[in-house]
Amino acid sequence: MGISQQSISRIESSEEVEEEILLKIAKVLGVQVDAIKNFSEEAAINFFNNFNDHSNSTFNNHCTFNALDKLMEVIEENKKLYERLLQSEREKLEYVKKLKKDS
Repeated sequence: MGISQQSISRIESSEEVEEEILLKIAKVLGVQVDAIKNFSEEAAINFFNNFNDHSNSTFNNHCTFNALDKLMEVIEENKKLYERLLQSEREKLEYVKKLKKDS
């Protein structure tokens, strides 16, 4: 938002927040201004409790793979690509040396 921590603390402790500042806060948080104006801790807790409760839905958010294994596969692929690139550069260097030697 481009404001200091001290200014944020003042906003948090004030009874009312200017509409312009409220618009900026809502934009940064990615929510509607009304969500901030009508905020209640109970509603927020209920939202997140329901958000994670998929017992009555067919929504399945379980990974079918191990993310760490996938990461290691990518690292190995990058390592192989780097080794091929390095070998290619060595071959180019040898070729240039040969050209200089022949001329």
